Amino acid sequence: MRSLSASVSGPPFSPATVIELAKPVTWFAPMWAFMCGSVSAGLSRGDAPMAFAGVVLAGPLLCATSQIVNEWYDRDVDAINQPERPIPSGRIPGRWGLALAVVASVVSLAFAALLGPVVLWGALAGLVLAWAYSAPPLRLKRNGWYGNAAVAISYEGLAWFTGAAVIAGGVPDGHILVLAALYSLGAHGIMTLNDFKSVAGDRASGIRSLPARYGVQGAARIACALMAGAQVAVCIALFVWGAPMHAAIVAAMLVVQVGLMRRLMKDCAGRAAWYNATGTSLYVLGMLVSALAVSAG
Repeated sequence: MRSLSASVSGPPFSPATVIELAKPVTWFAPMWAFMCGSVSAGLSRGDAPMAFAGVVLAGPLLCATSQIVNEWYDRDVDAINQPERPIPSGRIPGRWGLALAVVASVVSLAFAALLGPVVLWGALAGLVLAWAYSAPPLRLKRNGWYGNAAVAISYEGLAWFTGAAVIAGGVPDGHILVLAALYSLGAHGIMTLNDFKSVAGDRASGIRSLPARYGVQGAARIACALMAGAQVAVCIALFVWGAPMHAAIVAAMLVVQVGLMRRLMKDCAGRAAWYNATGTSLYVLGMLVSALAVSAG
C-alpha cells in the first residue's frame, strides 16, 4: 500500500527543486543572444509572438535542458564542489535526473518544430552539443577547450542563428553568421571565468578545465584574450560593413572592458563574479549594438 500511494502521489520532489536543477540564472545568455539574432534580422512589432516563442525555446527549454543534463552527469563532481545541489543532496533521488533530462530534450525539440525547420535543426544541434558536453563517451567538458567551445556555440552562436532564422524565415545572411561566430568565440572566454569556482573539484575528477589545466592566472589571460580579440574583430567587421558609429560604440565599451580586465588579473578567482557583472555586461551590450548595426544596414 505504501509503494502504491507513493506512485500515485507523483515524483518524490517538488517543482521548485526542478527549477533549481534547471538553473534559471543561466538562461539569460541564450535568451539575450536569441533576441540579438532576431534584432539583427530586422525584428518588427509583428514578429513579437514568434520572437517571444523563440526566447522561451532558448532559455526555459533548451538552456534548462542543458543544465539538467549537466547536473545529472556532474553529480559526482557536484558532490565535491556543491553537495547541496538537488541531485547529490538526494532531493532528486534515483535516476529521476536522467529521466528529466530526456523528457526536457523531447519537449524542446517538439516546441522547436513549431517554429520551422531551420529552428528545429538549430535546436537539435544545440541539444547534441549539450549531451556531448556532459555525457560519456565524449564528455567534452573534460577538456576546457572543447567543452567551453560547445557551450559558447550553443549559448551564443546557435541562439543568435536561430533568433535570426525565426525572423528571416530561413538561413540568415552572411553578416549575421559572422557576428554569431565572433561572439561565440568571445563567449569561450566568459565560460572560462565560470570555471574558476570549481577548480578543486575539476582536478579531483580529472576534468581539464582551463583553470585546472593552466592555473587561474593563465586561464584568465586566455579568457581575456578571447573576449577582447573577438570584439576587435567585430569592430573591424562593422567598420568594413559601413557602420562606423556602431563600431566606435563597441570599441569604446571594449576599452572599458580592458581596464576592468586589468583589475581582474590582480585577483582572478576572487573577482571573476565581479567581472561577469561588469565587463561581461558590456560585452552583451555590444552584441545588441552589433545586431542593430546589421539590421540598420
